[in-house]
Amino acid sequence: MSGPRPVVLSGPSGAGKSTLLKKLMKDHQGVFGFSVSRMFLGLSLISIHGKTWLNKLPMLLGATLLPVAAIFSSDDLETSFSYYHFTTREVMQEGIDNGEFIENAEFSGNMYGTSKAAVEDVRAKNLICILDVDIQGVRRIKETDLNPIYISIQPPSIEILEQRLRDRQTETEDSLQKRLEAARIDMELSKEPGVFDVVIINDDLERAYEELKDILNEEIQKVQDAK
Repeated sequence: MSGPRPVVLSGPSGAGKSTLLKKLMKDHQGVFGFSVSRMFLGLSLISIHGKTWLNKLPMLLGATLLPVAAIFSSDDLETSFSYYHFTTREVMQEGIDNGEFIENAEFSGNMYGTSKAAVEDVRAKNLICILDVDIQGVRRIKETDLNPIYISIQPPSIEILEQRLRDRQTETEDSLQKRLEAARIDMELSKEPGVFDVVIINDDLERAYEELKDILNEEIQKVQDAK
């Protein structure tokens, strides 16, 4: 499909991806589009910023994919849950087995995936499709013919990342340690040649944002020219 290249954005939780994305989409409205992901949460409750969502989840984990923007607001999570549809493990696994996903991953019992149809839906609107995925997703997308721009957002150090995650006060110690271990692996793999087109070290938000804009400027111009 012709048009602007998609953008694969990766990096550990707490590196600042969501903050940069929100700023990018606010400054360039009508240019970017998210591919809505599917998610299975292997949990009975979620605790976020001191709020425990106990009764919502069982309703969401039905056979029908439901939008959840009305249940979780963007103020409750770093990445807004409006970019997710919830489903059951069985339905999710069936889609994976049928090759419906361009990438999928599992973390702490939760399954995530981006369907091919979701990506094509964004691209059909001549928007820059953003895929926010982990390092597993990056490797899987590289096995496809999507030809996106691969960008990694990384923290200055694992120590600074740990402090950022602790400051949120949204993690148990066990889940925080799991995130840190995943981040260590992510930070090491991001250094491998050929994995990413560019790695942005987010030690200063404004500088990181300017670097991100410079990388995407050509694709942004394609969308604006088409309009």
